Amino acid sequence: MENKQRYATLTLDDGRSVEMPILSGTMGSDVIDVRGLSKMGLFTYDPGFFVTASCTSSITFIDGEAGLLYYRGYPIEQLAEKSDFLEVSYLLMNGELPTAAQAEAFKRNVTRHTMVHEQIARFFSGFRRDAHPMAVMVGVVGALSAFYHDSLDISNPHHRAISATRILAKIPTIAAMAHKYHVGSPFMYPKNKYGYAENLLYMMFATPTEEYEPNPVLVRALDRILILHADHEQNASTSTVRLAGSSMANPFACIACGIAALWGPSHGGANEATLKMLEEIGDVSRVKDYVQGVKDKKYRLMGFGHRVYKNMDPRAAVMRETCHEVLAELNLENQKLFELAMELERVALSDPYFIDHRLYPNVDFYSGIVLRALGIPVNMFTVIFAVARTVGWISQWSEMIADPNYKIGRPRQLYQGAARRDYVAMAERE
Repeated sequence: MENKQRYATLTLDDGRSVEMPILSGTMGSDVIDVRGLSKMGLFTYDPGFFVTASCTSSITFIDGEAGLLYYRGYPIEQLAEKSDFLEVSYLLMNGELPTAAQAEAFKRNVTRHTMVHEQIARFFSGFRRDAHPMAVMVGVVGALSAFYHDSLDISNPHHRAISATRILAKIPTIAAMAHKYHVGSPFMYPKNKYGYAENLLYMMFATPTEEYEPNPVLVRALDRILILHADHEQNASTSTVRLAGSSMANPFACIACGIAALWGPSHGGANEATLKMLEEIGDVSRVKDYVQGVKDKKYRLMGFGHRVYKNMDPRAAVMRETCHEVLAELNLENQKLFELAMELERVALSDPYFIDHRLYPNVDFYSGIVLRALGIPVNMFTVIFAVARTVGWISQWSEMIADPNYKIGRPRQLYQGAARRDYVAMAERE
């Protein structure tokens, strides 16, 4: 038996009314389709899109109340434990987990596209040596369309698939080149014998003068970071990619837009801010005083709370476990930071103030510690985030372009400027 269509009715004070369909998704809150308001000359006002769905999607779902994250229906903790990044990438891009044959073909295809056009290497010399790597990423990724313009017909599914593979494959190479250029070291080309995360570590830290063997514990840690950050519903950068793509811009330009949005400290820079906070606290003995200072509005507690999650961020638990593994393997001084983070988490979560405000650790609380333990410099933290999120961006872009009902994005506004007025000659102005 089919469910009967439900409606919400809006009645204005002038007696006019409009019925708006109530739509239900597979999971999550129902949505009121407000498009009928335009027939009455009305629009909704929702700064920051807190309660507005901008699209339909079947890629990622967040249950913020329960603290759950699903990629194509699969819980993130299962994927982080049992899968690897390229398998997760196949899932996000294609909707299903691959068979063994599909996984092998996909990985082979991505691996064979990891090289970049040799002229791209010359691009880097146009940047100042001390340029932030994210600035370099925006410029170089945006320029890819000038080198790979043979597959830019976005109405062609085959072209879209080629571009998606190229972007996914080349983004770690470009990220590593941005790092090498910044520190003044020679570029290292990818090797087909390495996996995705292995190649990224190799290209960032190997040198021509010595043999380099990726540590499997560190490779697995980086792979998990990539999985945990691969997609996250319609966040700021993903929405930016979709909005740019809605104009039929080429996919390389759209991903460059996503990188630019991610660069903002309110989006991709939270793990760096968390690391700085832990360093400022300095010692476990200062944790209680710092927590009290947060309650007194003297300090900000970084790495806690999330706009969507009202319970524990499911990625944080995986990241905490990864911290244990990496620091045990390396026996680093970062162990002190990890112990400090554990104590801060314990004190905060036992305090009624943080419980009442539903401030739980998010993925950024531990990821900065792991990234630094891997030897990744702070200015590359957001670049690693961009490498991870690229597969989510390109999956979201592909989903939107393939939707026959998609339209160019065109938000409305609540205008509060001057009303109509006539031009006054300069000599007559007072």
